[in-house]
Amino acid sequence: MLSNLSKSVRQYMLVTFNYWNFTITDGALRMLVVLYFHDLGYSTLAIASLFLFYEFFGVVTNLVGGWLGARLGLNRTMNIGLGMQIFALLMLAVPSTWLTIPWVMGAQALSGIAKDLNKMSAKSAIKTLVPDDQQGALYKWVAILTGSKNALKGAGFFIGGVLLSLVGFQFSVLLMAAILGLVLVGSLLGLESELGKAKSKPKFKHIFSKSESINILSAARMFLFGARDVWFVVALPIYLGTVFGWDHTWVGGFLALWVIAYGFVQGIAPKITGKAQGRVPDGSAALWWVCALAVVTGLIAFGVQVEWHPQLVIVVGLMVFGAIFAVNSSLHSYLIVSYAKGDGVSMDVGFYYMANAMGRLIGTVLSGWVYQVAGLSACLWVSFAFLVLTSLISIRLPNPSKIITQ
Repeated sequence: MLSNLSKSVRQYMLVTFNYWNFTITDGALRMLVVLYFHDLGYSTLAIASLFLFYEFFGVVTNLVGGWLGARLGLNRTMNIGLGMQIFALLMLAVPSTWLTIPWVMGAQALSGIAKDLNKMSAKSAIKTLVPDDQQGALYKWVAILTGSKNALKGAGFFIGGVLLSLVGFQFSVLLMAAILGLVLVGSLLGLESELGKAKSKPKFKHIFSKSESINILSAARMFLFGARDVWFVVALPIYLGTVFGWDHTWVGGFLALWVIAYGFVQGIAPKITGKAQGRVPDGSAALWWVCALAVVTGLIAFGVQVEWHPQLVIVVGLMVFGAIFAVNSSLHSYLIVSYAKGDGVSMDVGFYYMANAMGRLIGTVLSGWVYQVAGLSACLWVSFAFLVLTSLISIRLPNPSKIITQ
């Protein structure tokens, strides 16, 4: 049956399959590290520091990875990412006495490089497989890939919490490494060698985008994802366990449900934003949705600060936050692929996700530090401030139809 599908569709399916499997391990590893090292007595700031290299090298990888993808082909950058994630998991499958902060930070650095090579390759590959004159189809496929990825990352959070409770940290990472090994073999055999390779070899100095539209969108993306991670990465799971008294399975389950619902909304974002009526979103759509997100975040922060039914505010409020954030993220993911040049698309996409990784880095560090100093409500107020900045930047976002591609 697969043989009856077009070559482009088969390549898209393989890219998505690789991305899905990688994403499950990425989500599970995040939850395993947060919960396991909290059990060992690490402070929230120390736990946040474990992800410092993960996010920092994500910044570097997206910047350089786009250039590598354009020169070498997206198949190679995707496979390198899979291989590095396997090695990072094996680094953590050592006796607990070896798991010092520098060792874990090193493993997380490799995992961060691997994640962003994989994501950049997957997002860029769609641009090469969808014709430029089919913007509606491009939006749909980007939304499906992004939404399914986040739903599976949520499943990874749950799997990480359950595995930690059932089989422990070391066996969990070994199992994930073995599964990714099988995925890598299939990817090496199936992905085309010329996928995403630029016709002309871009020079290293071209890694910085010269496009005003991409620079504006990248700045907005940085603060948007900083606004999410400042409460989500470290503060929220620790808060749920220490203040509400939830165990690992409950914490992992709640965060999994949040991200799965978030991914589902991302997948149907084209319907929410009007594609069913023939409308393709533009910069103004991104502006209005981030303004709505800022209002919701301010209300949640206020509710947590005054301790008005905190469990209700956090559980329900953050679900609303997740739904609106999902539409924002999906709009951004479509706009970057739409703005990007067709030849050497990974250069533009890589620069954009460099800004995404920078936002995650800022949010991760602040998540541990602000929570340790002032608590969850302060994290949410920082998130609100970041979203206000995102709104101001988004005022200058152009419409995709006004972007001249080359």
